[in-house]
Amino acid sequence: MTGLLDGRIALVTGASRGIGAEVAKLYARAGAHVILLARSTKSLEEVDDVIRSEGGSATLMPFDLQNIDLLEALGPTIAERFGRLDIWVGNAGILPSLMPVSHSKIVDWQDVFHVNVLANVQMIRTLEPLLKASDAGRAMVTGSGLGVDAYPFYGAYGASKAAVMHLFKTWAEEVRHTSLKVNIVRPGAVDTEMLHTAFPGGYQGHDLRTPAQVAPLFLHLAKADCPHHGAIICPEDYGF
Repeated sequence: MTGLLDGRIALVTGASRGIGAEVAKLYARAGAHVILLARSTKSLEEVDDVIRSEGGSATLMPFDLQNIDLLEALGPTIAERFGRLDIWVGNAGILPSLMPVSHSKIVDWQDVFHVNVLANVQMIRTLEPLLKASDAGRAMVTGSGLGVDAYPFYGAYGASKAAVMHLFKTWAEEVRHTSLKVNIVRPGAVDTEMLHTAFPGGYQGHDLRTPAQVAPLFLHLAKADCPHHGAIICPEDYGF
C-alpha cells in the first residue's frame, strides 16, 4: 500500500478485467476505496477477492452500461453511500464486429456508441457535481490510437473512440477553471481480450504492454498533485 490515494473514493468502469481490473487493484493498493463497475458479477468478485487479500477495500456495482437511463441515478447513489467521489476512470468499452463501413449495420453502431460514448456523456452529467466538490477531483477516459488514425474495418470502434476523446477534451475545457482535472489515456496496444478480438490473426506489433504495465499511468493522473488537464497521455510519455 503506497498511501498516495488514502481516503479517496474512486469509480472504475470496466473493472472486471484487463486495464480496468489492474487500475482498480492499483488504486486499492494506494489506499483508495474503489467502486468496481462492470457487467459480470463473477469477474468483479474475482477482482474484489484480490483487493481484499492485499488489505484494500472495494464495493461491487454490477451494471450494464447499455442501460443509459438508469445511469442518471449513479451520482446520487454514490453520494448517498459514500458522501463523495474523487476519481472516475471511464474505462468500459466494447468492440463491434470488424467489417467495412459499407457492410456494417446500424445496430452495431448504436451498440458501440451507447457504451463507448453515450454512457460516458450520462456519467459526466451525473458525476460532475461530486467530482467538482472534491478538493482534487480527477477524471480520465481510456482512449485509443484507433480514434486518431483510421484503419480498414475498425470504422465503428474508431469513430466511437474519436468521439469519446473529443468529448473529454471538450469537458476539460468546460471545467478548466475548477479543481477538477480531466484527461485521456491512450494506452497503445495492451494484451487484453479485446486486443485478441481486434486482431484475430494475432497482434504483430512490438510495443505490446500488459494491463499491469499501463495501470501506473492511471495512478499518476489520479494523484492530487497531477499537473495535467485536457491532455492525451501515453505510457511512453512517462516510461511506463
